[in-house]
Amino acid sequence: MIIIANSINQPLTNILATVGAGSAILMLIFKDSIMGFTAGLQLAANRMVALGDWIEMPKYGADGFINEVNLFTVKVLNWDNTITSIPTYALISDSFKNWRVMFESGVRKIQRAVYIDMTSIKFCDQEMLEKFSTMKYIGEDIKQHLSNNNLEPTDEKFLTNIGVFRAYVMAYLHAHPKVSPGPYFLVRQLHPTAHGLPIEIYVYSNDTAWAHYEEIQSGIFDHILCVIPQFDLRVFQSPSSYDLGTLRMRDKLIENSSDLSMDNY
Repeated sequence: MIIIANSINQPLTNILATVGAGSAILMLIFKDSIMGFTAGLQLAANRMVALGDWIEMPKYGADGFINEVNLFTVKVLNWDNTITSIPTYALISDSFKNWRVMFESGVRKIQRAVYIDMTSIKFCDQEMLEKFSTMKYIGEDIKQHLSNNNLEPTDEKFLTNIGVFRAYVMAYLHAHPKVSPGPYFLVRQLHPTAHGLPIEIYVYSNDTAWAHYEEIQSGIFDHILCVIPQFDLRVFQSPSSYDLGTLRMRDKLIENSSDLSMDNY
């Protein structure tokens, strides 16, 4: 650098300033290329994405499978058959969800709750337990306790109808051919809300295909919603127009019966 400065008879500081300005201009012009190249190396080294991965990146409206990765962009084929182009460096600087491990593991999470009307929760009497003893999945367990006259306070799952319901759901899911035994298997109560007591199902389907997964999940909750009344429980829901209409009809019947009673006098 000193030799160049002497040969062109310019101060060294001018040469350094020129080189610095030129470097800044080049960095500005080739910024995306440099960042894309660096990001590409990081993505490849860390196996963060690959062709065929399903990723979600709400910031860029991407939700689908990667069908192209190049120096500057990653192209995602969304579920609605649109293409989203994401700058390669954005996959390093921003967060995204990659579903690859779900496919590799062969299981997919089912996590959903039903809300129970808390006014329908009560202790089980002998008649209720005898009725429950005829039910599939848990009947034999209850019969054993009834025959041994062994319903002690420690048998908490048989003390209340909500406890028996949870035991039934757990046994039903264990017997379901499309529910995996792991990695987690829970039927749990969540914190009570203004919408009732949530009973959450937290299990894994052994079929990861989207359509099959949705069918399995829907079938499970179809069964659960239909079986809830058998435990003298009610699903909580906000009043609908049908409920309001029923109330009006009931009030009208009460009013008419009162009028008839007055006429008899």
